[in-house]
Amino acid sequence: MKPVYIHSAVCISAQPSFEEQVMHKLPFSEEKIKAVHPQYRDFISPAAARRMAPVVKMGVTSASKALLEANLVTPDAIITGSGMGCMQDTEKFLNALLKNNEQFLTPTAFIQSTHNTVGGQIALGLKCQVYNTTYVHGSLSFESALQDAYIAINEKASQKILVGAFDELGTEFVDYVALQDKRTSSAKNVPYSEGAGFFVLSGETTKHSVQLKGMTTISSASESDIVSKLERFLALHNCSFDAIDMLFLGNTGDCYDGFYDVVHRHFPEELEKISFKEFSGEFYTAITFAMWWAYYVVSNQCHPGAQVASKAAQRYSNVLIYNQDKGRNHSFLLLGK
Repeated sequence: MKPVYIHSAVCISAQPSFEEQVMHKLPFSEEKIKAVHPQYRDFISPAAARRMAPVVKMGVTSASKALLEANLVTPDAIITGSGMGCMQDTEKFLNALLKNNEQFLTPTAFIQSTHNTVGGQIALGLKCQVYNTTYVHGSLSFESALQDAYIAINEKASQKILVGAFDELGTEFVDYVALQDKRTSSAKNVPYSEGAGFFVLSGETTKHSVQLKGMTTISSASESDIVSKLERFLALHNCSFDAIDMLFLGNTGDCYDGFYDVVHRHFPEELEKISFKEFSGEFYTAITFAMWWAYYVVSNQCHPGAQVASKAAQRYSNVLIYNQDKGRNHSFLLLGK
């Protein structure tokens, strides 16, 4: 496979990630935490923003900034992923359906609730008619979009592709999800949250680009199998457990955290480990937050909000991200220089 490089990364989350400021763990006492919203008027006209749901504003704004940071006007493809789509408009449509006894419904909320709304709004704003698709694969939605871009770049390395994912809290459905998790063994110790992350990828390297060295997804695996699968993944990309400089894990405090414990035990004890959902909260595409953070660390050799390290202090060469959802949909992402 040809090398794939990340040229920019932008994230809106429950942290001040859009401004690349210092990260702080979220309070576990909160069940839901909304994203820290930036000044949307810098990227979207106030008239247009008033008609947009929060997830659309987050997606369009983070995509616009990612293109700006990559010095790109029009991408060769727009590939997005979302676990739940525009949840606020979905709830609005379903409540109207119940209230009006399934009669005399306006289609606006339904039209705006579809998962590809964000990708469409990005394309409309850019006035571009390139390949544009949205993946709705639950907790693997972003990884599916990333794999599509990976394949496209391996077919034509000069392509510059905008890839991203997004999810919003909504107002009601998340409460049912939390209630269901509490009734089962899936209760979490991190808040539910929301966010959007966008990246510009291509097969061409630049001075400041970060390489996406590899990625893989596994639909199901046992705790005993996951380490051997990770070992094969690292070997395939000429890497090893000892060569990893930082590890991002998607711990949520539920009964499936054993997967993360098993993986973590195979790395050196002194390895820097970050449970990224303690900072981003839980949502289907929270891995975009981890990839944004990993990109920042490799690119700047420091954490967001810290002083950028000198070239002599290069210490983050390989960063690994591991995520899974209730024992299924495992994914590994490897970033580095």
